[in-house]
Amino acid sequence: MISRKKLIAGNWKMNKTSADALTLVADLVASVGRQTDVDVVVCPPFTSIETVGKAIEGSMLKLGAQNMHPEASGAYTGEVSAPMLRALFATHVILGHSERRALFGETDAFVNKKVLTALKNQLKPILCVGESLGERELGLTLKIVQTQLEAGLDGVSKDLASSVVIAYEPVWAIGTGKVATTEQAQEVHAFIRSLLTKLFTEPVAQKVRILYGGSMKPANAPELLAQKDIDGGLIGGAALEARSFVELVTAAAAAK
Repeated sequence: MISRKKLIAGNWKMNKTSADALTLVADLVASVGRQTDVDVVVCPPFTSIETVGKAIEGSMLKLGAQNMHPEASGAYTGEVSAPMLRALFATHVILGHSERRALFGETDAFVNKKVLTALKNQLKPILCVGESLGERELGLTLKIVQTQLEAGLDGVSKDLASSVVIAYEPVWAIGTGKVATTEQAQEVHAFIRSLLTKLFTEPVAQKVRILYGGSMKPANAPELLAQKDIDGGLIGGAALEARSFVELVTAAAAAK
């Protein structure tokens, strides 16, 4: 069994001015900037990416973006491309987040274009998949996750598949304070791993990190992170405050 290094990624969403971002990231660098047990990625808004990127220089923290357009350049007002992110030394990019899908109409096919573009530009995609409350209540969780995962990874080669991070985000548990039970979360993570095995072979599937992205907090993190197929968290609210985010990194380091 491959031992996967835990990953804690903070999605700041549309929060923090550049000055606020600098304050937060300075605390993170001081607290977890030298540890190597857990990979830590911070994903500020586009307006703060350069500021945060400079602030984490020399630390172990990695820089991520919250979205990107699949084209390299052109008449796409308000969008940001993979080469622009790479020029600022971003290493990761969140793609297909449920908010992008629900609020901005992003389809599986469009998300897939972004995944392929990210990989082509040496960016590690954090591909988000997950069901709504209505879909869960209808018993469609695994069907929805399978559809989003297979479509999102269409055309990804076996060689590059382990560069993709998957984030399972039960939409009904994002920002609601609700959280999937540990058993519910592990069940879906194990299902995702089994799908990855079918798509890319068992050795590749064992290398892919699958994050839980539904209201992970210091209180529930140890139990979630102890599960066999939960390799970290994509953190929203708890990433906006240094203490809670650092506690999550500490919990990930302690999880075996």
